[in-house]
Amino acid sequence: MNSVKGWIKICGLTSDEAVEAALDAGADAIGFVFAPSVRRIAPLEASRLAAAARGRLPCVAVMHHPSAAEVQEVLESFVPDLLQTDHDDAAVLPAAARTRFLPVYRESETLPVAPPSRLLFEGKTSGSGRTADWALARALAARTELLLAGGLNADNVAAAIRSVRPFGVDVSSGVESAPGIKSVQRIHEFVRAARVAFGELTA
Repeated sequence: MNSVKGWIKICGLTSDEAVEAALDAGADAIGFVFAPSVRRIAPLEASRLAAAARGRLPCVAVMHHPSAAEVQEVLESFVPDLLQTDHDDAAVLPAAARTRFLPVYRESETLPVAPPSRLLFEGKTSGSGRTADWALARALAARTELLLAGGLNADNVAAAIRSVRPFGVDVSSGVESAPGIKSVQRIHEFVRAARVAFGELTA
């Protein structure tokens, strides 16, 4: 990740069209899901899809309570720039993944007194389309570089950014035309709306 506030990640990509749309829209990262979900794909397929983005933006592996073997397969077959999974999954991560670890904290948990330097904050369940608790997120964003996820879309991302003042935002279901199917138009609309809102923060 870079250090400029305004980092936009499009997550749960499953097609070449979605990857191309994220790149064309000017997203800062793309994510591929390797956890139970309608957006789940195999590591080798994700590697193929990510080829066009390599060297242009970070490609993120999104997992949820993986086994050590699952993590190793993703590291070897997909070779992520970042590995995103719940913070308490750190114990199963090999040393090679820990320098690329993006920990996820959820609003249903007790939040850390001393948070890591960067984290992703979302609601209780990933991919549910429900917004996270923005008040909790804002309090945490004042103490760390926070990526806000959960129920974001082009219609509410500006309000979320103004309220939480996060380092970045993460979207998946909010840019879909159907569960697991990304909309090129909605990806562009989301990135455009988020860019305008982040610009207002730094103006």
